[in-house]
Amino acid sequence: MSAEKRAELYPCVLRAAERVSVVVRSARGIDERGLHVTNIEALSSALERLYPDESATCLVDGFSLRDCTVPHRAVIEGDGTSAAIAAASVIAKVTRDRYMHGAGRDYPGWGFEEHVGYSTPEHREAIERIGISPLHRRSFQSVAYSQLELAG
Repeated sequence: MSAEKRAELYPCVLRAAERVSVVVRSARGIDERGLHVTNIEALSSALERLYPDESATCLVDGFSLRDCTVPHRAVIEGDGTSAAIAAASVIAKVTRDRYMHGAGRDYPGWGFEEHVGYSTPEHREAIERIGISPLHRRSFQSVAYSQLELAG
């Protein structure tokens, strides 16, 4: 789904949703705990905030959350088969895109507003040219980072 279509659907999802929870983690926190662990913790935290009652089972896109206390079921390719997961994906991606557009204004030169967090040749060139910003994960392994000889 295009960014434009997600932005169009975003207010519709908010109006239709009974509950919405957005959990954000910092680059520093990701560096300290690792990306996978941080993602699992964030998703578990979101489910705990949303969990309506004992009779509900939450749906999760892709995989089960081993240590999560909220009853949930993994749905493979869930954003294509579950309206709830697709709606959550819209909320997450629009939130990310808005944050990255703001980061582009706050940290000009890296093209955050263009690549919205994805590694692109232009972004890697910017890192080689001007280094990394406070938003960059130091634990991320990339050619551009290793060329700069950054230590974790």
